[in-house]
Amino acid sequence: MSGIAAASAVATAPAHWLQAIILGLVQGITEFLPISSTAHLLIFTKGLGWSELGEKYFVDAIQFGSVLAVMGYFWGDIRQICTGSWAAFQRRDWQAEDWKIFLGIAIGMIPALAGGLAIKLFLPDGALETTQIIGFASILMALLMGTAENIGRRSRGFESLEVRDGILVGLGQMLALIPGASRSGSTLTTALLLGFERETAARFSFLLGLPTLAIATLYEFKETVKHPELVVPLLIGIVSTFIFSYLSIAWLLNFLKKQSTWVFVWYRLAFGLALILAVFKGLLPNDAA
Repeated sequence: MSGIAAASAVATAPAHWLQAIILGLVQGITEFLPISSTAHLLIFTKGLGWSELGEKYFVDAIQFGSVLAVMGYFWGDIRQICTGSWAAFQRRDWQAEDWKIFLGIAIGMIPALAGGLAIKLFLPDGALETTQIIGFASILMALLMGTAENIGRRSRGFESLEVRDGILVGLGQMLALIPGASRSGSTLTTALLLGFERETAARFSFLLGLPTLAIATLYEFKETVKHPELVVPLLIGIVSTFIFSYLSIAWLLNFLKKQSTWVFVWYRLAFGLALILAVFKGLLPNDAA
């Protein structure tokens, strides 16, 4: 690196660090609330013109903080599912609760991973990441979530989970491949449609989405570390994401014990309509750049 380039990197470091903290805040809050972290990060970086830290590989890589937050918050559940399912496997007890949850999560992650791979292979990078697609996806998920809130029985607890629930929620997770749909929103909505209580639906959606989120994050992580100047902002972003993700999980689970998802339905409708209007008025670009 030349002297001028080095000086420039040093001069912009504090700005990048602050941007990383803010992006971590946005990612942490929106990853687990059913409102789409990808949508908010893309629109946020577009609106502020943060080109370098707004690159998809960077905003995806800081999601590692969200992976750590889920693992930390649900460590007891994860350990119980792993040890319980292993014990059930050794006993050949295919009706054990932990085995059914483990198998449901394992099978449930396959549709989203297969769909993500297909998008990587057959669509240009960023083809789906336009402002209008995000806006329409936000509105679509609002309508689906509102439907689930209306017709879901909310009578099933965690102990009633079956393998087929993992498969169906995993299929629902495929909607999250469209920016703006939301991984937590699609899985939470599907679980509500299957009759789960709101808190159980959210808890299961977090656990089922963990493997997919981890794999997708690690895939983009390797691209970010090719840029040495972004390593420190990346670490800062991951720490910020972890803190706000953990707080977001705790808040949402407590919120859903007492409240419905209607606040998120109305927010998604307003957010989607605002994005479409902003593109129409020329206030936001529609391209994925």
